[in-house]
Amino acid sequence: MLIEILAAAPPQNSFGFMEAMEQGGVIAWFTLGVLVIMSVSSFYILFSKLFEQNKVMKQGQAASQQFWRAGSLREGASKLEKNSAYRQIVDDAIKAEEDHGKLTDPVEAHDWVHGNIQRSQDLINSKLATGLPWLATVGATSPFIGLFGTVIGIYRALIKIGIAGQASIDAVAGPVGEALIMTALGLGVAVPAVLAYNWLQGRNKRIAENLSGFANDVLGYIASDGGVKPVTAAAAKPAAAAKPAAAKK
Repeated sequence: MLIEILAAAPPQNSFGFMEAMEQGGVIAWFTLGVLVIMSVSSFYILFSKLFEQNKVMKQGQAASQQFWRAGSLREGASKLEKNSAYRQIVDDAIKAEEDHGKLTDPVEAHDWVHGNIQRSQDLINSKLATGLPWLATVGATSPFIGLFGTVIGIYRALIKIGIAGQASIDAVAGPVGEALIMTALGLGVAVPAVLAYNWLQGRNKRIAENLSGFANDVLGYIASDGGVKPVTAAAAKPAAAAKPAAAKK
């Protein structure tokens, strides 16, 4: 009876993931470790940059709603979040306007202020772009790291075929399985990294456009001595509401 039960028991799988990695040895585990590190770091950069971008976008919404209602740049800056990207642009613009009078060489005030605001924008955009080169590196190199594991697995399979003298399934299943696993892992690390890079780049581009528009409005305000500033959304609503009232009359 016991013999019949043992005979009916399904054979154990000796060609699973762990079995393939164990057959691969140090090289397989090292390749897997590198890919895991690259994957974890990619997701860390993705979520950390998303948090940073969302924060800057909220700062932009607050700036468009509150800043231009103030009577001066200093008053408007006090309404912005401290150490925010938009507060940095305003503070640098105010400082540049004050420092212009200290210059000994004749420099146009517009050019001087514009240069300082542009430098402030460049610093903000550079900070937002940190980490993205690593995502691009992961997306470009992880398939080749997986391919390295694939080549090693196929090489080991060929060695086993040469030793055995024939290409039996049980002799090459482990190395070939290891090779396929490495290929899949390399692609599994590369695809999310590339998607994250393109998505974050697109969001950074929109943030840079909003920062550039805000900076241009600040420069126009300074150059016109407060005479030119954008119409806020709150100020536009009463004007829009006045049209139906006029139509009723």
